[in-house]
Amino acid sequence: MGGKQKTLAILAGTVLAAGLTSPAFGSTTAHSPALRTAATGSGMSVVEWNRELITILGDPKAQPSTVQPTRSFALLQAAEYDAVVSITRAGPAYVFSVSAPGGARADAAADQAAHDVLVALYPAKRAAVDQRLSSQLSAIPNGPGKQAGIGVGAAVARRLISLRSNDGSAAEPPRFRPGNKAGDYRPTPPKFPAPVFTNWGSVKPFVLASGRQFRPAPPPAVSGAAYATALNEVKSLGSKTSTTRTPDQTAAAKFWAAAPVWNVWNQVAQGLVTSQNASLEKAVKVFARLDLSLADTTIAMYDAKYAYRVWRPVNAIRLGGTHYNPSIVGDPNWTPLLPTAPDPSYPGAHGALSQAAATTLAGFYDARHHLAVTSKGATRTFAGFQDAATEAWLSRIWSGQHTSLDNRAGQQLGTQVADFVARHL
Repeated sequence: MGGKQKTLAILAGTVLAAGLTSPAFGSTTAHSPALRTAATGSGMSVVEWNRELITILGDPKAQPSTVQPTRSFALLQAAEYDAVVSITRAGPAYVFSVSAPGGARADAAADQAAHDVLVALYPAKRAAVDQRLSSQLSAIPNGPGKQAGIGVGAAVARRLISLRSNDGSAAEPPRFRPGNKAGDYRPTPPKFPAPVFTNWGSVKPFVLASGRQFRPAPPPAVSGAAYATALNEVKSLGSKTSTTRTPDQTAAAKFWAAAPVWNVWNQVAQGLVTSQNASLEKAVKVFARLDLSLADTTIAMYDAKYAYRVWRPVNAIRLGGTHYNPSIVGDPNWTPLLPTAPDPSYPGAHGALSQAAATTLAGFYDARHHLAVTSKGATRTFAGFQDAATEAWLSRIWSGQHTSLDNRAGQQLGTQVADFVARHL
């Protein structure tokens, strides 16, 4: 039995043992007309819960620094999605469906599922989350359908949290030992922080069989011509004192670094769902596919980062005087436009995550859909999803963070993960 099939078989057994129905990806279940006519409500409730999570994550003490936030987005959106399709049967379940009485309200189910996931993840934030639930449920007429929907949402959230309780996300990250050879990752100036998420590549993915399923090919040797070309581009465009970077490139570099990139793309989805007046069924599918793709891309990205452990441009440029590559002239004082993120360079995070998001959203909306993306009060406009994703990864060259080699590997990885998730949801 292959890895993916084995994983799903184990998961299916767990779900069936819990008394649930419709186990595993792509499952379908016959449904009655009563289920089909259950009220589904507006997609705005999904947007509000997504915003609530972003607000929670704005508190740096909300969760351990060793837990990657994309996991929380995936749990939230998967729970809402499975709660809704348990009632509407409008699509395949992500993991499972629970029994739903005829007339159960899908909107109540989504709200309760979202609430219960956030309370489980962030118990200290319960007061605000309880208030959000009260506000959401108050808009739904009282009656048996509402209560049935609440029961469905609670059951889905409880089972999903249980299934993810041993996914490896709570493991203590191993101590990282930097290398001392040319190309080996080491902490970066000026503060030389310890690298983050060193174990995240071994966390159980949400849809992929493993974090290494789409691991990019090894990067070119740092002694070769391809690496020299890519690094020299960063040396010129990414320097804090660059004379070749344009003012707009500087603005873009700062824009895409102002907030976590997964927040930015979730906010893009919020705008799309709101402007299109999406139904609840459409909204939960958009957000589930987006955030499952982002979560699994993050796992796959960290798997590759710590498999290859490639140093960052700032160290490569400052150590160029060691003559590890005759086409690179070192500069011991070179400083990037923005501080370097504390993890290995290959593949690039913005390239991987933005490509996963753009690929996912283009599957729901016109690929040339005009976008106005806002982050920390600044707005940039794009002619389509790919244009936004491309600028996101180019911004990491302009900010001195990544080479084009990192970005191309990230783009490939993000596309592969998003396409795989789309085939299963």
